[in-house]
Amino acid sequence: MNLPPKVTDRAFERLAEIDAAAQGQALRVAVEGGGCSGFQYEIKLDAPEDDDLVLEKDGQKVLVDSVSLPFLAGAVIDFSDELIGARFVIDNPNAASSCGCGTSFSM
Repeated sequence: MNLPPKVTDRAFERLAEIDAAAQGQALRVAVEGGGCSGFQYEIKLDAPEDDDLVLEKDGQKVLVDSVSLPFLAGAVIDFSDELIGARFVIDNPNAASSCGCGTSFSM
C-alpha cells in the first residue's frame, strides 16, 4: 500500500494566510503528462471533487485526485519562501529526475 502525501505545517499555514478555506477553496496538487521531464505538477486553488483524497488541518485542505495519488505516494507538500520567490513545492521520492525549476519530473 502506498503512503499518502504529507503536507507540512508551513504549507497549511500559508493556506490559512491566503484564507483559502473561507473562500471555499483548497490547494489542489495534481500530476499531469507533459513538462520537460515527462510529468508536471499542477498546483492551484480549487473546490473538492468526489474522488479526492482530502488532507486537512485547522480547516485548511489539500486535495489530491485519485489519478495523481500513485505519483505522489510518500511525497511531501511544502511551502517555500525564498529570495527567488514564494511557492508550494513537492519533494517526491518517486521522481527519478526533475527539471531545474522543480515543476516537472520523470519516473
